[in-house]
Amino acid sequence: MKNKLTIIIVLFISTLLLLTGCGTSKSSGSGSSEDNTFTVGLEAGYAPFNWTQNDDSNGGVKIGGSAEYAGGYDVEIAKKVAEGLGKELVIVKTEWDGLVPALTSGKIDAIIAGMSPTAERKETIDFSDNYYTSNLVMVVKKGSKYEGATSIQDFKGAKVTAQLNTFHYSVIDQIEGVDKKTAMDNFPAMRVALESGMIDGYVSERPEGVSASAANDNYVMVEFEEGFKTSADDTAIAVGLEKGSDLTKKINEILAGISEEERTGIMDTAIKNQPAAK
Repeated sequence: MKNKLTIIIVLFISTLLLLTGCGTSKSSGSGSSEDNTFTVGLEAGYAPFNWTQNDDSNGGVKIGGSAEYAGGYDVEIAKKVAEGLGKELVIVKTEWDGLVPALTSGKIDAIIAGMSPTAERKETIDFSDNYYTSNLVMVVKKGSKYEGATSIQDFKGAKVTAQLNTFHYSVIDQIEGVDKKTAMDNFPAMRVALESGMIDGYVSERPEGVSASAANDNYVMVEFEEGFKTSADDTAIAVGLEKGSDLTKKINEILAGISEEERTGIMDTAIKNQPAAK
């Protein structure tokens, strides 16, 4: 009798542990099907694509585990994707370098963070179709000798940087004689460096350049007649997804339903609503 009772107890505990494990596992790449959420990672520091704000004004979405909210072009696209998937959007604020690891480890379902589908990134993760395409510019201080530059070669001898682990940083090498400075973690840091004179300019995509110059009179966006040489993937922006994700096809269908006119309108609104540049 004692042996039988012991066996029954062991079987009961084993079954309970098995059921508990099944109930708490996250379905990788499935949009967190158990709790019906679509978890998106972004850095919330790359206006007008994404930024951090203190309330839900202008459609801001609460950042998970925080009292802050995220807004911007990426957030609006994420909202449309989540709606199309029939899921609740959850925003996870993550440093740029941590986005791909967060995706591959299953902590988030997608990256919607102004990320370009470069060949290097495609080795690790998949991407949706593009949801924005932009050009590279340089952001400089108003009144500097670089304000009237028309070619990237006009920055010979200039102190130039870009964000860490982006193709923006690699294209600086196309400028002959440039003083290439250490890459920086984020755009607010680069703006502070520009303001203080630590750098003469930083490489950015056009929307961020428009955003910086519109929000702060001390910054000027320089567009080039003879600009950086880039590939189509470098200047495109897409949703990052886990390899083989079953969300890719559906997300592509949702993105295809957003017209170019609507995308332009969303970006124009994001630039208008962005917080003041630091």
